[in-house]
Amino acid sequence: MAEGAVAGGTGSRGGEPTRGLLLVGVGGQGVVSASNIVASALMLCGHDVKETEVHGMAQRGGIVYSHVRYGPRVASPLLARGSADLLVAFEWAEVLRWLPFLRPGGGVVAAVDRIVPPAACVDRRAWASRYPALDGAPLARWAGERRFVEARRVAEELGNAKAAGSVLLGVASRLMDVPVEAWEEAFRARVPARLLEVNLACFEAGREAAFPAAPPPAPSPAPRPRAAPRIEITAAWCKGCDICVRVCPERCLALDEDEKVVVVAPGSCTGCRLCELLCPDFAIAVRPGEEERPREPGPARAAVGGSRG
Repeated sequence: MAEGAVAGGTGSRGGEPTRGLLLVGVGGQGVVSASNIVASALMLCGHDVKETEVHGMAQRGGIVYSHVRYGPRVASPLLARGSADLLVAFEWAEVLRWLPFLRPGGGVVAAVDRIVPPAACVDRRAWASRYPALDGAPLARWAGERRFVEARRVAEELGNAKAAGSVLLGVASRLMDVPVEAWEEAFRARVPARLLEVNLACFEAGREAAFPAAPPPAPSPAPRPRAAPRIEITAAWCKGCDICVRVCPERCLALDEDEKVVVVAPGSCTGCRLCELLCPDFAIAVRPGEEERPREPGPARAAVGGSRG
């Protein structure tokens, strides 16, 4: 078996167990694409595979999940509560939401990335929210093998934050009886050629990562900012959908002559992050006004800030 591999137990045909994998996250994180890669890798190993997913909202923010079952013969893709052998969560709140579907002692691969929905924000100027704490205790009481990873940060350092799902698949691959050659062939079959190199690099980074015993503590909310938040735009990723322009309550954004979003009123930004949360292409990031940190390698972002009058 693979290092730390989780044993099957979701049912059997002919005396051999079928196994179940649950991938969960929110819209825009690539959950369905990752599920397709998993299914392809398993089929290359000769398994009968059944897969089904619910896409949630088309925009970022809606819940997305995918059930994958595999074995000698599988009748249904659906996993009952308490039956999944492995839970792969692309976002922290979702691992807590879906934990009851994991069988006792099953494995968890959890991204510690946080996508805080607008409804959870209690003070948009101080960046305070009712979002669940990064606390590994609930997982320790239920799960066996637990691996926490800053998937988005790893992917961003390798050149494309959108490839965070491939980091998680690399981590999960160490818990599954699937040879690395099958994973790589599945990536080549499912990932566009222009994105294949970075996704394979992220997959390998996930396989080689070391894992803490508990999720890292979340940064403390910044005090009330002295300056307006910084709005960072990756123009190459913007498709001109106009969602951010229409949802901004302070009218900070507009589309330019090239149908790319630009900041027109930086000093009016309150940091509500609606633009960031609802952008379907991860083209916008909102940072606290005091934050001054070097950008990791990746597509250049236009950073805009300002002070409140």
